[in-house]
Amino acid sequence: MSVAALRLIRCRKLSTAGPPGVNKVLQWKDLRKVAKVTGAVILGGCLFITYEMVALEKAVTIDTSAVLQEKYKSYIYLKATPAAEKENLTAGLIYKARKELHKAARRFMEASSRLFLQSLDEHLSHVDADPHEVALWVLLKQTQSANKAIRLQAVQELADNHHWHAYQYQTAAQVIDQRTAVGLARTPHVDLRFFRQPPALPDLEDGTSVEEGLWQLLASLPQSEVDKCVQYFTSLALRESTQSMAAQRGGLWCFGGNGLPYAQSLTSVPSEKVESFCLQALVQHSKVIDKKKNNVLQVQSHCDHIVAKGGLLLLQRIYQLRRDSPKIQRNIIRIIGNLALNESVHRDIVQSGWLSILAEMMQSPHVTQVSFAARALANLDRESVVEKYQDGVYILHPQTRNGQPVKADVLFIHGILGAAFKTWRQKDSSLQQEETEMESRSDYTECWPKSWLAEDCPNLRVLSVEYDSHLSDWMSKCPAENQRKSLAYRSQELLKKLKQAGVGERPVVWVAHSMGGLLVKKMLLDASEDPEMKGLLKNTRGVLFYSVPHHGTFMAEYSVNVRYLLFPSIEVRELCKDSPALSSLNESFVNIAKENDFKVMSFAESQATNVGPMIKIVVVPKQSADLGIGELVEVNVDHLNICKPEKKDSFLYKRSLQFIQEALQSFSSQ
Repeated sequence: MSVAALRLIRCRKLSTAGPPGVNKVLQWKDLRKVAKVTGAVILGGCLFITYEMVALEKAVTIDTSAVLQEKYKSYIYLKATPAAEKENLTAGLIYKARKELHKAARRFMEASSRLFLQSLDEHLSHVDADPHEVALWVLLKQTQSANKAIRLQAVQELADNHHWHAYQYQTAAQVIDQRTAVGLARTPHVDLRFFRQPPALPDLEDGTSVEEGLWQLLASLPQSEVDKCVQYFTSLALRESTQSMAAQRGGLWCFGGNGLPYAQSLTSVPSEKVESFCLQALVQHSKVIDKKKNNVLQVQSHCDHIVAKGGLLLLQRIYQLRRDSPKIQRNIIRIIGNLALNESVHRDIVQSGWLSILAEMMQSPHVTQVSFAARALANLDRESVVEKYQDGVYILHPQTRNGQPVKADVLFIHGILGAAFKTWRQKDSSLQQEETEMESRSDYTECWPKSWLAEDCPNLRVLSVEYDSHLSDWMSKCPAENQRKSLAYRSQELLKKLKQAGVGERPVVWVAHSMGGLLVKKMLLDASEDPEMKGLLKNTRGVLFYSVPHHGTFMAEYSVNVRYLLFPSIEVRELCKDSPALSSLNESFVNIAKENDFKVMSFAESQATNVGPMIKIVVVPKQSADLGIGELVEVNVDHLNICKPEKKDSFLYKRSLQFIQEALQSFSSQ
């Protein structure tokens, strides 16, 4: 600007010195020159200042939008550029530009870590990944955020993006921590390549077989605080171990002649059967937890013993060997689920490779397999799950992280000879119906509460409770415990489990079949007398009964064989028609139902049930299924199918759904 001013002054001097005509010409000529020079100087100065400002801004800040743009680009992948094409000048420039972008993203992550006074993750600080991995590393960094919401969202985005390269999955599997890995395993449709495969199993020492490994593990466990029949058969297995080794060389072997009466020689006892019995004993050991009295440890958990003695690797070996045996696999996952109740062994479970197995099982088409795995993963997931699910308490919905808050609970309690899943399956096809017709029904479900109810009421937590009517195949042969467990014992046992599962903290609807209805009534009655469980009764909104013998059943007056067929584990005298115990239970339940004003509805069977060769009987007559309060609906089905709707639009299901929705009102709406 000073140069332009001097030029202007000079022109004025020239214009006053010479003749008028000449001065005028010189003035306009010089002015044009001044304007040109001045414009050039101003424009150049502006460009120079702008350039310096941009350079300075780049030196002190990082454009975070570059990272976001790279994240968007990561959703689409092309095949890797061949080495020959990279020699091309354009390809080389693009490659270098993307490299610089990756470095910029790395500097941004380091700067952000310093800004928030947090050290950059060790894995991230040593990685020199390809440019398109920026999005992956940003998400992995977010999984370590101090903000729980950011961590959960990052895990969800990792699982939702199915376009990572194979090597990126491998890299992530090595980098993610235990918390993130468990979250991924509980995310729907997660890619299994996120999980490290189970480690290679070492060879068994001294040629030890799997059966001997199980026996050695059982021998190392304390024999206290387990079921008496478990003690009995565990001791038999240990006592016969020497004989079994001799039998492998040709001698005879059996479980003392009592546990397996059909065993005549080793060749007639499949090793799979022996493993199954040992695993069921191990299930009972895995349920033994720490017990204290007056702050003094009376009983120590068996879980730490199982892990310390190499039980996780042994179970891993059996699982790999018995992939064709769903029963053995379920027992193994049942043990893992029990071990997961103890947070002290979570690290051991993850490091031994069980997450990849559980994640794979979560994608099984079979509801039983999925539910066993879902329970184990829920017990491992301390990031998003507060409750703990004891043995026999299974989550039917939601089995994965879905981000939707749970507003109420629906509990399903099966009857005698029932189970947590098979009792609630869709009605079986008749003998006259072609098998192909059943297979062609796209809406057929192995468990309608999991499939239909979860779809109609997605914000409900649906639980199914299972209790052992007897200890597998052993109970009828076990001389140590002939007395069957009563309603009172089972009620107290289940109440403790449900409390740990958080039942009673939100509105509850109970759904029960047959003897399970008597158990529900007993549990609610016990809850009314326990100050710690009164929340369960207060939050009960309704009870739905399917053919429950409120006033007893004529079956108790039949022969011992028929009674054992239907009610093998409950004292028969509790089932007799007009039993004083049942009358007292029913009267007390009716009173608390009226006092707490919750809904009650009962379904009654009208068809006879086949209970033996040429024997058909209405197991629970309408008079016995009538509670005395609430609605009573008679359905033209037998006792076994009263809780199995034929299809989703059948009257039985639609009326059951209506009752649940009315009992919960706004809680069950989407």
